[in-house]
Amino acid sequence: MKKKLIKALADSSIVRNFIDKPSPKWMVYLVDLLLIAFSCALTLAFGLHHTYGDSFVYTPLARAIFEFVTYAVFAQVLGTSRYIIRLSVIEDTYKLVMLTILSSAVLSLVSLVSYFVAGFFYFSFWNIFVIAVMSFTLMLLMRLAVKYLYLSVAGAAQRKTRVIVLGSAINSFFLASALKSEFEGRFDPVALLSLAPRNIDSTVNGIPVVPFDPDTVQEVFEFYKCDTLLFLSTQLELMRSGTADVFLQHRIKLLMLNQIEEFDVNAKSMPALSTHVHDIRIEDLLGREPIRTENPMLRNMMRRQTVMITGAAGSIGSEIVRQLAALDADVVLLDQAETPMHDMQLELEAKYPDLKIHLFIGDVSNRERMEHAFQKYHPRYVFHAAAYKHVPMMERNPPEAVLTNVFGTKNMADLSVKYGVEKFVMISTDKAVNPTNVMGASKRIAEIYVQSLFFHLKKQSDAQSTRFITTRFGNVLGSNGSVIPLFRKQIEQGGPVTITHRDIIRYFMTIPEACSLVLEAGSMGDGGEIFVFDMGQPVKIWDLANRMISLSGLRVGEDIEIVETGLRPGEKLYEELLNEKEHTLATHHKKIMIARVRAYDYNDVCEHIERLRQCVHAGASHGIVAEMKHMVPEFKSNNSIWQQVDEEIDKNHTTDDDMHEIEVGSFKLN
Repeated sequence: MKKKLIKALADSSIVRNFIDKPSPKWMVYLVDLLLIAFSCALTLAFGLHHTYGDSFVYTPLARAIFEFVTYAVFAQVLGTSRYIIRLSVIEDTYKLVMLTILSSAVLSLVSLVSYFVAGFFYFSFWNIFVIAVMSFTLMLLMRLAVKYLYLSVAGAAQRKTRVIVLGSAINSFFLASALKSEFEGRFDPVALLSLAPRNIDSTVNGIPVVPFDPDTVQEVFEFYKCDTLLFLSTQLELMRSGTADVFLQHRIKLLMLNQIEEFDVNAKSMPALSTHVHDIRIEDLLGREPIRTENPMLRNMMRRQTVMITGAAGSIGSEIVRQLAALDADVVLLDQAETPMHDMQLELEAKYPDLKIHLFIGDVSNRERMEHAFQKYHPRYVFHAAAYKHVPMMERNPPEAVLTNVFGTKNMADLSVKYGVEKFVMISTDKAVNPTNVMGASKRIAEIYVQSLFFHLKKQSDAQSTRFITTRFGNVLGSNGSVIPLFRKQIEQGGPVTITHRDIIRYFMTIPEACSLVLEAGSMGDGGEIFVFDMGQPVKIWDLANRMISLSGLRVGEDIEIVETGLRPGEKLYEELLNEKEHTLATHHKKIMIARVRAYDYNDVCEHIERLRQCVHAGASHGIVAEMKHMVPEFKSNNSIWQQVDEEIDKNHTTDDDMHEIEVGSFKLN
């Protein structure tokens, strides 16, 4: 009966207007005055006033009017009617307490003065106490009644999602209370899921606190007719530790509020609370805290400096551009993809209208075109992110991998020296370590070239030349070709989700934090270093696919299948950041290390690169791969047609005490 009445009220136009618009301040003030007047009238009715003379001033009515005026003045001064009473309680209660205290203090002061002057108390202290209690109680009850009516009618008028809030600490309580009171909110908190045994079987603001037990969590959600858990970002580490899987396996939807600072319980910010709640993403559950860097020197270093970014339209390059733009650098965007470059231009112009933005369309493998760029802009810093990175694609097209990844890097490095670039930062990959594919080997050769060039220049002259720095990290979330967008698309299409091997693992890092570390490493590098990043714990791709399917509210094997397709050409089960002959040195940044790698003779490197050039011009993929394997002895093809080259090398390999020779030439190590 009660629900039907509330529903009927919710459907009426008068009540709808009450829901949609706050009550006018004058109306709230008028109601307060009526309640105060009623309290004053009660003191008259109870005979709490005494007459001490014939003048009207000494009559009970005069005293009641004086009390009423006192309360009315302080109510106006304190602004007890300013708050939206249906949304606020704490502020209203505070104001009402102040109103009664100040009014009572004034009336008491007047009474004391009259006692010392005329010999009697103008107001009895009992009268002052009664009117204070009555006024405060009636005004507070009016506000609570309006708030209760609003919440009941608003809840019936709109369909809110029932949620259970994780935790019973103060932040979780504030979150639940704010959601419960939110104007036109999307969520109705029905319980607090306590992680602390001491808070169980209690109730907070009408919300029951229930224990968290992995074995009974499904029964709890069924009891409260709820299928959604809401938690704070401060609890994310707990969810990463495996707690999230407890809920996902029971098809409980996970929602997260980004930061507790993003909402407040006052009326002004509460309406925006629901907008800060979002579905949990797989990126949030990767099992480690995001890497953050804070280097105030970076801004001083980059401010108003011309910085060239190759591959500026790509996922890594574009984020480097954004972070450099935020540092107030003059950016030169270099890429051959015209449409993404145009999109980047629009984005930067909208966000940084005063920033100098230069666009240059060109291919890094085109030496003449790149020289035009250096002649025109004379950059002080170069961030080289342009590269082919799709492993199977490059396995089928070794000439293009070498043209872009090796000769493109060589062009940019040589021109940086020629035009006096101060620092050249190359973006490499973990696939360059013990490469099993053409792409990884091409990036390793690029690393070798820039490092050997730096040490060659250092030997040639004591004068400061371009400092070459390499950064090496693993997969980045959301990048072009990343597995996560592929899985999302497959899940949206109903599956199956395809994975190359059940045991394959990868390191993951978000694009912003990877680029942040690139800038950090670039600022600290003195030249010749290969910086490697702490990528955290590796992620099993099979588990990643399972979690993504569960996050979509589906079950593996029932709603959607995971299918193994076999390793792709050149793919290996796990990636490394250092090979077995390398080790690292610590830096002042705990997440950045320096890889100690083998040094290569620059002249020998140039000889082998020239052989690569001849093979590329001849279109001889077999010869290209053979030369790459000779230059990078640890390059062993995996699940690839180029395994035949390894067999040929092994067959034709002759051993000597000092060096190894194969048909395609010899190579010396320092």
